[in-house]
Amino acid sequence: MKKILIANRGEIALRVMRTCREMGIQTVAVYSDADRNAAFVRYADQAVHIGAAPSKESYLVIPKIIAAAQQTGAEGIHPGYGFLSENAEFAEAVEKAGLIFIGPRPHAIRVMGSKLAAKEAAQKYNIPLVPGTASAITDVEEAKQIATKIGFPILIKASAGGGGKGMRLVENLADFDEQMQRAVSEATSAFGDGSVFIEKFVTCPRHIEIQVLADTHGNIVYLFERECSIQRRHQKVVEEAPSVLLTPEIRAAMGKCAVDIARSCDYVGAGTVEFLMDKDKNFYFLEMNTRLQVEHPVTEMITGLDLVKQQILVARGEKLSFQQSDLEIRGYAIELRVYAEDAANNFLPSIGTLSTYQIPKGSGVRVDDGYDEGAEIPIYYDPMIAKLVAYGQNREEAIQKLLRAISDYKIYGVETTLPFGEYVLNHPLFVSGNFDTNFVKEHFNPADLPQPNLQGAEVAAHLAAFLMATQNHSNTATTNNNNSQNSTSTNFSAWKLRASFV
Repeated sequence: MKKILIANRGEIALRVMRTCREMGIQTVAVYSDADRNAAFVRYADQAVHIGAAPSKESYLVIPKIIAAAQQTGAEGIHPGYGFLSENAEFAEAVEKAGLIFIGPRPHAIRVMGSKLAAKEAAQKYNIPLVPGTASAITDVEEAKQIATKIGFPILIKASAGGGGKGMRLVENLADFDEQMQRAVSEATSAFGDGSVFIEKFVTCPRHIEIQVLADTHGNIVYLFERECSIQRRHQKVVEEAPSVLLTPEIRAAMGKCAVDIARSCDYVGAGTVEFLMDKDKNFYFLEMNTRLQVEHPVTEMITGLDLVKQQILVARGEKLSFQQSDLEIRGYAIELRVYAEDAANNFLPSIGTLSTYQIPKGSGVRVDDGYDEGAEIPIYYDPMIAKLVAYGQNREEAIQKLLRAISDYKIYGVETTLPFGEYVLNHPLFVSGNFDTNFVKEHFNPADLPQPNLQGAEVAAHLAAFLMATQNHSNTATTNNNNSQNSTSTNFSAWKLRASFV
């Protein structure tokens, strides 16, 4: 492949393009109205407009993306993550168009895209599963009997689900009917598939995932684990590799299970097998993500491998150039997802203009981002601004480097998860490694978020902006005296908001 189209946007589009450039491969960007001036569009060798801002009119329109590839002479399509990355119909359409899909085959996407089908595949290799139903619930009364036998609390989960959608926690039998109806309704609305099943609710769970890589010649390796237990709304915010919880024996056992899961669906490319681990360190297969993960940089940092490059090499039909015995963990890496979200307000999205945007630099710090200063954070897409990663020789060093990087990261104009990241890294439970997926629910208090600490030039810059706003108000006061008091108050409040470290 000499030219690849990236069917995505933002930081992951840039991430893929940079590796392509290092490999001497030209890139094609596709973009919506909202991304016309985006950094990834400017970075690409070619760019094709594919529609209006809503993703259903642009990034999710398969014919437009394939037409853009054919129009520009691209030989392959990299889906990134999100959008169409786990869409089997898209992978099939790419292949039918005579193009190379840089990812797994459609069959693997379909099998692992259904939690029930994935469970069935896992059972063939005796992979440990969370106790629950092996098929979709069709008889509610029978489901109640199963739930009672398993023991409450239980989860009702959408078969085609993800990101916490179509998932309901049931504490007792009296709540079963209501939660069942809600789960089916959410699953139908979000995925067009109302199939749900029951699982035992694992208390105090850890979320551990294993990165796998497979070529078209039958070779499969695992690239160790990532700890992903710091989550909000069932979605990850802080990830690290390796996990402080795993012993070499548990790591090897989980790695073997992950490889077997990949083998069960004839997997090709980079994928992630996710597990839940209980307080006794028993682990259970959860699901497989048939794409590159947001948190892939921490694996790259501890293995020295470029996973995007490996994806492209596999798609070219090349064999893996290493075996399992060649791989080892070197150092420690932690990633903070920098979202345009307000952690003090239930992590609600924050849109606006990046009036100031300065990334941290220095040894052991990596920033995968997709925005420039002055860019707009659109409301149409996932609010991720960047992946901020720190690497150290040990966990303590990685934590300290990430704290320094958070302090050096200057973003004004929107709220972000930077203060939340600082809060997590300083929390005694995180430092000790004694935390689980309930961390935010049980230990996070928005009032404890670190406060702004603006110094020198930063204060002067914001004061100048405030004085300019005040002067503008003064100039218009002669024509609108009635609103002068309210306008001054509004301007001062706006200045205070801009001065918040986000």
